[in-house]
Amino acid sequence: MNITVFDDLEKLYKKAADVFVDLSKKSIQKNDRFVVALSGGSSPKAIFKLLATPEYKEQIEWNKVYFFWVDERWVPLNDDKSNFRMTDEALLHQVPVDQNHIFPMYAEGVTPEDYAKAYEQQIRTVLGDDGIFDFILLGMGDDGHTASLFPGEEVLNEKEKWVSAYYLKSQEMFRITLTAPIINNADNILAIAFGESKKHALNEVLNGEYNPSLYPMQLIEKKDGFQFFTDEKARG
Repeated sequence: MNITVFDDLEKLYKKAADVFVDLSKKSIQKNDRFVVALSGGSSPKAIFKLLATPEYKEQIEWNKVYFFWVDERWVPLNDDKSNFRMTDEALLHQVPVDQNHIFPMYAEGVTPEDYAKAYEQQIRTVLGDDGIFDFILLGMGDDGHTASLFPGEEVLNEKEKWVSAYYLKSQEMFRITLTAPIINNADNILAIAFGESKKHALNEVLNGEYNPSLYPMQLIEKKDGFQFFTDEKARG
């Protein structure tokens, strides 16, 4: 795992956008496509907005990019809380993507649990039974959670399913998420965590005793292809 500490968030966002562009070129050259799973939140939003600028937009063959999501709140796609809506407004609506290559993590008229099964099948249809994403973008919360893998939840113990849905009592809502097994399959993972509020959890994730039930980000394997972008406030 490679950890990069930035002294300026704009530099972090720019480097993350550079990573996206570089990996897209390599994946498309190798496999004629680039299959990604994206996260929500303010950091990804800043990166997506950069990717939609002419400087980056023109470097990517958008019609060969396949978009999945890392996790989602179980809300309609036009809801303010929807990760899809944020990504759509910041990026997808701004670049020439193939609409058939977009796989939102929500559907009307089905239960979250049933859609988790359907979403896994969508992933298998695109990636096959190996389930290897070219790139996954992750964030980390102050509590050490990533995706919708929250401390103390049963989903942390998942070994087989690639996608899981469950009711998160602390937020009084259903969440749907990729699980640790499919995330760890990815060829490339970029995790982003910065700011004073992340300092304790980041130190535990990187240096503490292995306790993923308390710090779920520890479930993500520290292997080649895993990059962590942070700043001096979080790294200490």
